[in-house]
Amino acid sequence: MTATALFLLGSNRGDRRAALRRAVRALGRVPGVRVSAVSRVFETAPVGPSRRPYLNLAVRAETSRRAMGLLVEAKILESAAGRRPGPRWGARVLDVDLIALGDERARTRWLTLPHPRAAERAFVLAPLAEVAPRRRLRAGTVSRLLARLAPTAAQVRPVGRL
Repeated sequence: MTATALFLLGSNRGDRRAALRRAVRALGRVPGVRVSAVSRVFETAPVGPSRRPYLNLAVRAETSRRAMGLLVEAKILESAAGRRPGPRWGARVLDVDLIALGDERARTRWLTLPHPRAAERAFVLAPLAEVAPRRRLRAGTVSRLLARLAPTAAQVRPVGRL
């Protein structure tokens, strides 16, 4: 049985584009994961204390993996890219977030699905709108949620493909 997984990848330290490129390739090599779409790359203002802008993109994948298995794989990708524990919202070589997995709803200490703040963040919704515009999150479809954030969406600009 397979489900559609939606990931958001981001980087704001080092060679950001190269980190994202390597992560997308590595995600496609995870057993039980088949990457089916990759959004354009978007540059976004940093959240929190970091001063360097992020590059973000969304990945849609078909998977037979369970949510916790995907979370573990995301953490392995981050670690392999050189990410180390640090302050919340600090600079990151790579950030891999599982935004949604099919219709699964989960709330554990480590993972909440769909991602609890995805519907409020233009830097998440703009890339997701390219790979899953009709996907429902908690408060509506990705495209409708992005339209509601139109004033802040201007801070998220496409900068090409990988």
